Amino acid sequence: MAGCQGNDVNDLEAQIANRGRRLARRYGSVECEGRSSACPMNAASNTITSKGIHFMKIFSLLSLLVIVCLAGSAVFGQTAPTKLSVAGISQDVMVRRDARGIPYIEAANDADLYFAQGYVTASDRLWQMDMLRRVVRGETAEIFGQSALEQDKRWRRFGFAKIADESYAMLSPELRSALDSYARGVNAYTSSLDENTTPIEFGNLQYRPKPWQATDSLAIGKILADALSTTWRDDLLRAQVQTLPKEKLADLENSRTPYDVVLFPGNQKARTATNSAMPPDDSLLAAADRDAALRKASLESVGLYAEGLAASNNWVISGKRTATGKPILANDPHLSASAPGIWYIADIHSPGVHAAGVSVPGIPGIVLGHNETIAWGATNVGPDVQDIYSLELDGKGSYRSPAGWTKFDVRTEKIAVRTNPLSPATKDVDLEVRSSVQGPVILDDKSGTYALRWTAFNPENNEFEAFYRVNRAKDWLSFKNALRTYGGPAQNFVYSDTKGHIGWYAAGRIPIRRKGHGELPYNAAAKDGDWTGYIPFEELPHLYDPPSGLIVTANQRTVGANYKYPQFASDASAPWRARRIFDRLSGRTKLTRQEVADVQLDAFNIPLDLLAKEIVRRRAASAETLALLKDWDGRMMPDSQAALFASEMQKCVTTEITRANPPVTYGVILERITERAVRENLRRWLPAGVESYDDLLRSCDGQVRVSLARVFGADPKAWVWGQTFTAVFPHPLVVAPVIGTKFIARKDPLAGSRYSPNVGSSVSMRYIVTPGEWDATSLVIPLGESGRPGNEHFKDQFDLWRTNSPPPLVFNKVLVEKLPASVTLSPAGRAD
Repeated sequence: MAGCQGNDVNDLEAQIANRGRRLARRYGSVECEGRSSACPMNAASNTITSKGIHFMKIFSLLSLLVIVCLAGSAVFGQTAPTKLSVAGISQDVMVRRDARGIPYIEAANDADLYFAQGYVTASDRLWQMDMLRRVVRGETAEIFGQSALEQDKRWRRFGFAKIADESYAMLSPELRSALDSYARGVNAYTSSLDENTTPIEFGNLQYRPKPWQATDSLAIGKILADALSTTWRDDLLRAQVQTLPKEKLADLENSRTPYDVVLFPGNQKARTATNSAMPPDDSLLAAADRDAALRKASLESVGLYAEGLAASNNWVISGKRTATGKPILANDPHLSASAPGIWYIADIHSPGVHAAGVSVPGIPGIVLGHNETIAWGATNVGPDVQDIYSLELDGKGSYRSPAGWTKFDVRTEKIAVRTNPLSPATKDVDLEVRSSVQGPVILDDKSGTYALRWTAFNPENNEFEAFYRVNRAKDWLSFKNALRTYGGPAQNFVYSDTKGHIGWYAAGRIPIRRKGHGELPYNAAAKDGDWTGYIPFEELPHLYDPPSGLIVTANQRTVGANYKYPQFASDASAPWRARRIFDRLSGRTKLTRQEVADVQLDAFNIPLDLLAKEIVRRRAASAETLALLKDWDGRMMPDSQAALFASEMQKCVTTEITRANPPVTYGVILERITERAVRENLRRWLPAGVESYDDLLRSCDGQVRVSLARVFGADPKAWVWGQTFTAVFPHPLVVAPVIGTKFIARKDPLAGSRYSPNVGSSVSMRYIVTPGEWDATSLVIPLGESGRPGNEHFKDQFDLWRTNSPPPLVFNKVLVEKLPASVTLSPAGRAD
């Protein structure tokens, strides 16, 4: 590796040995030294203090420097051979790489294609893949120790390992074959690794990856379900606010705004019957908050946390609105930033399929992208697909059900927990999991016990059968038929094809309850919360070649008040991003791809622009603040003082309203109340003692100025948006002493904000495509294809992503064959 010489390695080894002996003497004895078989990783094993563990971690991490210096290039790095002999394929597979390291895989059959995809993806993202399956299987404490145990317990309660096994048996033979081939490819790559070529995270954490299973891929789909469809805590919050005055409760329950972008009005009034529930007490909500924190931490570690489920923009434009007369489809999913990112770009080609776009490491095929005929994208819908049930217990292992007292189904999960950061040794911790007929017990507090029912617990609802079929779809009908099989978190799938058609289908399994729509907790002893089926596929919202020639989804409420299933949009996001995108596109014809790219970068924030204008209109701030906001254009740019000031004013107003209106949470106030309360002067939401919103805004102006001076200094010129809105792409090991800096990607100030079309670091990829003009496809991810720090493709796409100006992702065979780097995977043992 460049920059590491032989003397450097010797010096490092000497430093490590000396520091290790000093630390061992101070914080605990060392049972073995050197590189004997009894101590392969220089492990020091003993019971030591927490401070000792901290310093011993430094010792372990210093060891990683030696591993880094000794590590060779990845199999497909700059020194890769032109031909590799691989056991497990039947014919040669060609793998080409473009300048960004994006693989173009061409095989003679599907089995070899998915084998090669697994092999190649593992060569770039093996540790990330291992982390994904460890998270969902509840096995992270095995490598991170006690600090990860509670996260593992949360996942073990769900039982996704068993569900993945059951789901696998229900798949089509074609998808099972693809999963099996992909797993064989991953394992072929893993078996080729030695100490020098294994990703450095494994060396640092002192373990080797276990063989990949086809069910590991299915299990990863359940992480997506948790990221994009977890809403049960909202049921408790809604129950808690039922004691509010009727006017306030009506405000909270009113999801309609003047800024909505509704695609499907509906023609049948929804049923209004609701279930009832007792408000939960504070201790139960505290337990729910702890669960939410565990969920956030585990999902952020793999780049799949979506705050408020607000995950993505997409739109599709008919050819009658474009300069070329052909459709344009755009998609930019929003997920928590991470290094590496959650998407992996690839082109896969066999006689049975040719598709390009992004996949999730660990999953075969293309998730979002195009084939030779159609293109597709997706955003989250946000329906209610989870219910929680209050359980009455008898103290003897039973709960009350409609059939009477019923025994819990009880199982014991054994969780391996690392006992020492310097040794892979573990101890088992037993977790008892109780399940009712509804599902596992997820809250067990002195004030109540609750079980969870969730579409993700049904093994028939798998995420990937649909994508396997979409990869091969040829038209709208075959695309729709593929989506019929989709059982993952409900998505707004947008569509376009080479014949000029556009469409949208909101697909997923959305339950119908016997009573109500799942907005409040149910009583497990009654039948009100029974699921009687799912919304029929034909009745899910959809459009095909709408007269407007434009379809925009950005997690907003896409259905009108007359849609018969209100649970479809019960947890939809605020309309701000959708409204801004729609406004920029709807009044235009002759749209170009560059204009579409500009919309993806749009940093305009509607609610902050409205607030700034309202403050100026009311003259409800100091002269300095009024001058700043009066000239602001509403864009959240890194060098903008007004952007930061408007954002802080919104936070202050929202915080003051929240404090005055318990038990409503800050997030709910921000989404449903703040903008409307100021606009309509809703006095019922004002804090006690505050006479008007003018007074509240003036008070916040003073508070904000004091706060900004304390944080950024007395000079207001330093109070700019780029101080707080920066590129942040954390790696799980970035906080590690000594070597953590190797995992740092970029920290640049960014344009955008939560309610702008451009949401900054959370834009997990940007994609623009015109069907038929495949070689001009624009696709970029925030960092790079490789998950190996130090690799040239670890973060080489950042500036291309930030400016939305990547080179085209070519598709035509002639252009693909001109790509500079290539390697052939050949069947092992074949005579050439």
